Amino acid sequence: MSKFKKKRIIQPTNRYEIDIRFEKIIQFSGWFFLFALGGFVGVWILFDIFLGAIDITIGAMSFSLIIFLGTNSALSFGLATKIKNNRDKKKDFFYDWLLGEFFFCMFAIFAVAVYVW
Repeated sequence: MSKFKKKRIIQPTNRYEIDIRFEKIIQFSGWFFLFALGGFVGVWILFDIFLGAIDITIGAMSFSLIIFLGTNSALSFGLATKIKNNRDKKKDFFYDWLLGEFFFCMFAIFAVAVYVW
């Protein structure tokens, strides 16, 4: 027998715990996008306004990144709230969210491409 005890991974036992974990994962992705947006804008403000080291202008790429991060954060928080309020339709909400994310990202990519072109 081994000297070390094997650590057991605790699996969720009921459907409610699985739903809670799913909501927390989606909320985590929303916070991830929000912190990425805050970090990008924060560094931008630090270098441009406070230090005056470089002059940053809003171009198509930086504007599309700001829009992408902000809307993905909002959509992730919205999905988490929608699932929290109605757990019965969680699968439908998730598929609609994926489809909406796909269409939004494709629209944003093509809009930036047309603007740059």
